[in-house]
Amino acid sequence: MQEEEELGQLGYAQELFRSMGGFSNFALSFSIISIITGIIGQYDYGLKMAGPAEMAFGWPLVSVFTIFVAVSMAELASGFPTSGAMYHWSLKLGGPGPAWFTAWFNILGLVTLIAVVDYQCAQFLMPVITPATGIQGTPLNTYLLFLLILLSHGLINHVGIRLVSWLNDLSVPVHILGVVVIVGALVLTAHRQPLGFFVQPGPPLPGHTWGYGFVLGLLLAQWTLAGYDASAQVSEETVDPHVRVPWGMVLSVIISSVFGYILLLALTLAIPEISKVLDVTDAGTPVPAVTVILQTALGSWWGRLVSLLAPGAMWFCGLASVTALSRTIFAFSRDDGMPLAVHWRRVSPRFGTPSRAIWLVVGSAGVLLIFSARSPEDAASTPAIVGSISVIALYVAYIMPVVLNWLNRRRGGLVLRGPWHLGNWSHAVNTVAIGWTVFIIGVLAVANDFIAAKTLAVTLVGLGLWYGLRERHRFTGPAWGHDA
Repeated sequence: MQEEEELGQLGYAQELFRSMGGFSNFALSFSIISIITGIIGQYDYGLKMAGPAEMAFGWPLVSVFTIFVAVSMAELASGFPTSGAMYHWSLKLGGPGPAWFTAWFNILGLVTLIAVVDYQCAQFLMPVITPATGIQGTPLNTYLLFLLILLSHGLINHVGIRLVSWLNDLSVPVHILGVVVIVGALVLTAHRQPLGFFVQPGPPLPGHTWGYGFVLGLLLAQWTLAGYDASAQVSEETVDPHVRVPWGMVLSVIISSVFGYILLLALTLAIPEISKVLDVTDAGTPVPAVTVILQTALGSWWGRLVSLLAPGAMWFCGLASVTALSRTIFAFSRDDGMPLAVHWRRVSPRFGTPSRAIWLVVGSAGVLLIFSARSPEDAASTPAIVGSISVIALYVAYIMPVVLNWLNRRRGGLVLRGPWHLGNWSHAVNTVAIGWTVFIIGVLAVANDFIAAKTLAVTLVGLGLWYGLRERHRFTGPAWGHDA
């Protein structure tokens, strides 16, 4: 096959099973974006920042500019479809230095995403488990449930990409049906606010203008619309990746944007009273705003039942994220970029999956949650901070190869382009994507008292010292990168 010949020319054998079709490739990114996970997890934050108008204007604003970023990345995926995605693009376009940093920011963004999504899944499942088993939802029990969820993701990914593909295919109708069920239930039963309520601004944050809160509230949409690079991460397991991978990335963002906006409209118009919703979410035992809205509209029993869609979506999101990150680590280790790389690049001869990389991901996410705060309870109480760190790290990894491609185009250097491309619009679209990414990283950096910015600054200094003192002299990338 053409894809195997291309890998062979790069010095790579076809070690992973190439059995993923176009829909499965799209479904992987769609599952990680997971509009139900993102909206339910961050709705409280957006509502507090700027009120209903955050949903009305913030979501479409972020959606449009995220599409610019996605299509810019899709061009690169079409031109160079390998596992490792952004890391390999940066290597091809800028050399081992930019590639090394791209890989580590991608790893940081995804492992943080897995930790927070799977812990939120455990939080939403615990109230269901407690009445049936008598197990109390203590921080320790919630953390143990979080580990079981992580374990399930590791086992399924270990068994093979076909099972992962089938489950992610299932995730698409589950997410879309979930939106339809929630919207339909609210339309039929909720006391709806007038349409003008959807564009009503909330009170400004103390000491700031409403616009300041609105800009900070963009995290609601931006944290949700991330992770679509997963389609590129499984390029070596996708049939006809030059075309199917870029379409998987772009369509996952577009379809998520449309259905996410419908869900936000229905939820916001079903708010009984903003102050009451926020009073409950700020109480000693916080309840997500979406849960309050659903239970108020549907009653306690039906509200809880519909709310079960949330942990289901989160479970699918975590599963797909483990798949994406394990492929990044596999590709980076294949080029000797990771410590103990010889272990993480091993492929299971029975299942054809990067099994050791999968379990490294699972273990890292489990440990990360413990060390992200003094206790699992503290870690879970700051989803906006963890979300900010994840989005910043991911978007740094997303935009680095786009910037390198943009610079090379200006100075007549190497430009990656495959059969899926934007033609003469490439430069303009890339420029908009770069500008938006710089803006949104700045916004997320200042949110939550600069905690995300400080965390990533320390991380960047650590990576810089590590690279300057050791990796700059050791890491040269694969043989094909020397001729790039």
